[in-house]
Amino acid sequence: MLREVLSQSLLAFSAIFVVVDPFAAVPFFLAMTSGQSIEERRETARRAALGTFLILAAFGIAGALVFRLLGITIPAFKIAGGILLLLIAVDMIRTKPSAARITEGEVEAGAAKEDVAIVPLAMPLLAGPGSIATVIVLMGRARQDRWWYAIPVVGAVLVTGVITYLVLASGTRVERVMGRTGMNILERVAGMLLAAIALQFMIDGAGEAFPSLLR
Repeated sequence: MLREVLSQSLLAFSAIFVVVDPFAAVPFFLAMTSGQSIEERRETARRAALGTFLILAAFGIAGALVFRLLGITIPAFKIAGGILLLLIAVDMIRTKPSAARITEGEVEAGAAKEDVAIVPLAMPLLAGPGSIATVIVLMGRARQDRWWYAIPVVGAVLVTGVITYLVLASGTRVERVMGRTGMNILERVAGMLLAAIALQFMIDGAGEAFPSLLR
């Protein structure tokens, strides 16, 4: 059982952290908080990370209920979520800001706002459609297999939120140490991993919707 918990925890964390991708959010965070002091930036980072955790946890817990109300099956959502993640992954590999995460208009609107912690930082930049879809798919898998598989998912969301705060709170240092080249390399690697996760979601969804295809 311990091995299963560790395996599920690693799977959930790698999927959620890669799609939230706090390192890619650093340039947007610095641009939107350029007029803030160090203390104000840390407070903004704290609230953005907390908002990210609450949003993802809420969607993960309530996702199955929403599906039942709308008549959407988990396999269908796995395929749809996989396609969305694949689009984001392609943009990450190309080191191009993905419109599926945040648009230029949202960045400009965020820079003009006094409080950017929840909108647009927490949502849609960090807890956007891709990360929400990932959490819902992982929670759906937990409900299908064993209920306690949901614990590693919630834990992964929490750990991702903590790391997101640490990365954003030290955003200036992260950008200076890693540099643009280093951040691009990291984003490409994360994009490759996310592409594999996206394809796995689609394969799982197709296998559950059409079992005869994978026999």
